[in-house]
Amino acid sequence: MKWQDYITTDDKILAGKPIIKGTRLSVEFILELLAEGWSMQQIIKNYPALSYKSLNAVFAYTKCQ
Repeated sequence: MKWQDYITTDDKILAGKPIIKGTRLSVEFILELLAEGWSMQQIIKNYPALSYKSLNAVFAYTKCQ
């Protein structure tokens, strides 16, 4: 998987934090939800713009950082 297909940065959105493309949801926010015990299913249900692929891109991104 190429995380670059799903994650981007833009200085005009969330002060340049890495976000999931097409959203204003940061990688940091997704990781915080997971740390609080949210499942991938719960995240997708509450944020339908996300997909399992975009969540997996978050994991791939964190491995590269």
